[in-house]
Amino acid sequence: MKHSNMIILLGYMGSGKSSVGQFIGQNNNLSYCDLDDYIQEKEDMSISEVFQTRGEIYFRTKEHQYLKEILNDKTYDILSLGGGTPCYAGNMDLIKNENLDSFYLKVDLEKLTERLFNQKNDRPLITAIKSKAALKDFIRKHLFEREFYYRQAKHIINVSNFSVDKISGHILNQLK
Repeated sequence: MKHSNMIILLGYMGSGKSSVGQFIGQNNNLSYCDLDDYIQEKEDMSISEVFQTRGEIYFRTKEHQYLKEILNDKTYDILSLGGGTPCYAGNMDLIKNENLDSFYLKVDLEKLTERLFNQKNDRPLITAIKSKAALKDFIRKHLFEREFYYRQAKHIINVSNFSVDKISGHILNQLK
């Protein structure tokens, strides 16, 4: 399967963007890129190191630069974004381009809290949060701020109760 438009996966951290993007790529002979991995490779440091040593403004500037680079290069068929990418530097305007098929992988608050609490040591933004209740409040606030941008995707899929292969199949069906 070769798709003419780049598939862009966006949504909150823990929504499955990377897993779904990799799955679609591997099972359909499509090239895949994770924007965070791309940034880490270009900057030669982890995302958390970029935040710690250079600050969020530097990171968001680079994130925008590398997003444009990937979109202009047209090397990849599938791109998963960082959770905050659509919310900064006019990135959503780039993503809404007619040659891109954007998908918001929407996960309900309860499911996100459960997933992220189990992964919090691997996610610098939430490492310091100690309880599920505090994490739920953090996610709720973030989603309130970010939902405006996420909802501008061409397609919105509630993926709360679906496996990676089911989500991938749904995305591919939307593109037919």
